[in-house]
Amino acid sequence: MRRDVTPAEEKKSQRKRTFFRVRVAILLTILGLVLLYAWRDVRMRAARNEWDHTLYVAIVLVRVEPIDDAAIAAMRERVPALEDRLASELARYRSASPRPFRFNLAGPVDAGAPPPAPPGEGAVDLAKHTYALSQWLNGVDERAGVVANRFDARVYVTIRRPRQAERTLVEGRSEQGGRIAVVDVELDAEVPDLPLIVAAHELMHTLGATDKYDAQGRTLSPRGLAEPDRSPPFPQRFTEIMARNRPVSPSEEKVPDGIHEIAVGPVTAREIGWTR
Repeated sequence: MRRDVTPAEEKKSQRKRTFFRVRVAILLTILGLVLLYAWRDVRMRAARNEWDHTLYVAIVLVRVEPIDDAAIAAMRERVPALEDRLASELARYRSASPRPFRFNLAGPVDAGAPPPAPPGEGAVDLAKHTYALSQWLNGVDERAGVVANRFDARVYVTIRRPRQAERTLVEGRSEQGGRIAVVDVELDAEVPDLPLIVAAHELMHTLGATDKYDAQGRTLSPRGLAEPDRSPPFPQRFTEIMARNRPVSPSEEKVPDGIHEIAVGPVTAREIGWTR
């Protein structure tokens, strides 16, 4: 038997329906704003590869332990050389383009710990790492005076003293096609170019470039050669920016001596939009 709805019950039901519609409208608005932001960010990142304007890149030095000021000063002095080298490489492919990069070296700032490493490869691990890294980056940016949205990309270089006199550890990781790269460095005043070379390598990842070396770190041939058409192919004169070393024979490779020995090979140039 159907019961008549009282005016009070009808009014209450109307309020529920109104509240539901308002909630759905708010959620749809939020979703629309998120999608709009994502679309805008993708468009802005893609625009970097047009190379019709100079990209502004922050290189942020982060101390995870005390380090010699001379090593930091030596690295700072070599930043213009990196700008010039990459500009000359772009000119080989696109002579009419503006300079590709303007680097702003910020810091050093102190951090109580290095950037968090991914705890695993699962979706939950990725979400946790993304949150932890964003918190770490926000803290570094605040102390370094870096305004994130003013830069097309940011490379964070965590620096520490060399553990062994005969070697310098330099490792990096970055977002493929993203905006963030992290480089871990044992900084030595005698080899200030190597951290900047690795920073440039990771920066290229954020622009879409892929690694050009195998699981053992050996250069892939011919795609990892700076001059794949060179005859004879060895020794190569330069280290391809997305490789690790300069091949001097089919079985021997050498670490680049400095910024003057890096080059952007044709495969990398195509990946980042310097050629089509």
